[in-house]
Amino acid sequence: MNNIETLYEPIPHAEHLNNLVAITQEARKLIIDMAASETGCHIGGSLSVIDLLIGVYSKYAKDENTVIVLSKGHTAAALYAALYLYGLIEDNPADSYGEKGSLFTGHPNHKLPHIPFSTGSLGHGIPYAAGWALGQKVKNLDGLGIVLGGDGELQEGLCWETAQIIQAKSISNFIYIIDCNGGQNDGYVRDISPLNNLRARFESFGFQVEEIDGHNMEQILAALELKHEKPLALLATTVKGKGVEAIEGNPDAHYAKIPPRVASKWKRSLG
Repeated sequence: MNNIETLYEPIPHAEHLNNLVAITQEARKLIIDMAASETGCHIGGSLSVIDLLIGVYSKYAKDENTVIVLSKGHTAAALYAALYLYGLIEDNPADSYGEKGSLFTGHPNHKLPHIPFSTGSLGHGIPYAAGWALGQKVKNLDGLGIVLGGDGELQEGLCWETAQIIQAKSISNFIYIIDCNGGQNDGYVRDISPLNNLRARFESFGFQVEEIDGHNMEQILAALELKHEKPLALLATTVKGKGVEAIEGNPDAHYAKIPPRVASKWKRSLG
C-alpha cells in the first residue's frame, strides 16, 4: 500500500503542488508498465488525462459525497494508476493488467473499489454522473457529480443530450472536465469532426466554463475550488502522450503495446 496520507495534512501550498507533480510522474510510470503488458493499453489518452485525475482525487478521494466517473473509459490505465497511488485499491494494476481473470480490464471495472460505473462506450459516463447528481439534488443532499471525458467523445450525441437535461433540471452540483488532447482513435479531432466554439457551446447549455492547462496542477486545483451556481465545465488543454517525448502529440499513440526495454527507457526519462 502506498503512503499518500501526507496529502490530507495541512502542508504549504507549494509543497502540496510538488507532491502532486511527483505523484503524476509515478502514475505515468505505471501507465507505461501497463502499456508493456501482454495486451498493451490506451497509452496516449491515459498520459494526457492523468494530471486531471490526480488533481481530482487529491481533493475528493476521501469525500463520500462525491462520485467520480471516467467517461473516456479506454483510459482505464490512468484511473487504475490514480486509485492505486491514493491507496484506494490494494493491488498494483501493472502486475496483472489485461490478464485473463484480472479485475484490471481495458475499461473501468465496477467490481473494483471506487469505480461506480463501468464505462467504455463513449458518452455513457456523462449521464451516469449527471443522474447521480440529480438524485442528490432531488433528495436535498450535498453530493457532487464529477465526470472526466474527452474532446473526441463530444462527437457522441449523448453528451449533448445530457447537457440539455443538465440545463433543464438545473443540475448545478456537477463538474464536467474535458480532456482536450486533440486526438482520437482515427487521428486528429480537428480533421475528423472539429469542435468549434466549444466554450460558447457549453455556455449555451447553461454551463459556467473555464479553460485551463490540463497539465498545470495549480490551475487544476484552482478550478476545482471555483464556486459555481451553474454546472461547471472545465475545458482542459492537454497533450496526447504527455511526458513521453517519443509519442507526445501523436494520435498514432492512441493504443500501444511496447517492449519492456522501451518501457524502461521511457520511465527513466521521467526521472
